[in-house]
Amino acid sequence: MITWRKSSHSDETGGACVELATFHGAVGIRDSKAPDTPHLVLTPQAFAALLTQAKRDELPH
Repeated sequence: MITWRKSSHSDETGGACVELATFHGAVGIRDSKAPDTPHLVLTPQAFAALLTQAKRDELPH
């Protein structure tokens, strides 16, 4: 069983909520409002790179 946890940076007002899970050497990312829809799966290295880009505000808007 995969255990998803809400990101500590998610919007507490019920808006933008992201959940994360680790499994089989990967990191899963999903929308907490739509948990049964497909989710994104990244390697730990790709997830770390995504976080770095997000912290630097380098992601497309």
